[in-house]
Amino acid sequence: VAKQSYAIAVADWNSNVTFKLLEGALEALEENGAVDVDVVHVPGAFELTYAAKYLQSKKKYDAIIVLGCVIQGDTPHFDYVCSGTTQGIAELNAREGFPPVIFGLLTVNTLQQALDRCGGELGNKGAEGAIIAEEGAKLTEFCHKTLKDARQKIIALNEVSEND
Repeated sequence: VAKQSYAIAVADWNSNVTFKLLEGALEALEENGAVDVDVVHVPGAFELTYAAKYLQSKKKYDAIIVLGCVIQGDTPHFDYVCSGTTQGIAELNAREGFPPVIFGLLTVNTLQQALDRCGGELGNKGAEGAIIAEEGAKLTEFCHKTLKDARQKIIALNEVSEND
């Protein structure tokens, strides 16, 4: 973990929740030895996808965590923001050759539900996201090594075939 690099994109909307998620994520990464963590702030949850895509494109990070909170209101805005953000992050995770984006968006019906999940009785989902990011980074590293080893074996086999 100490050799790995992480980025966190955090939404400033509902900052009484999201900043606690950020604290939890940073504490969990630090506890596990991470030293290279960049944090970027975006206005709201919908902008998390854009920030994550930008961070992926830098090719600097082993994993990216997005943190936000959307609380159900009286209009369908909640549905659009949640759906769009979820779809956007899913699409980023389907991109080959890019680090995983860990989905840390709380989608809740009440403020109390959010508070319960950012250090309250249900833990801190930001900290959980950090742990998942560490595992995702390990998986990415393993996959890259496995692919590299496979490529080297194929090259070696081709060289043997050419010499026969």
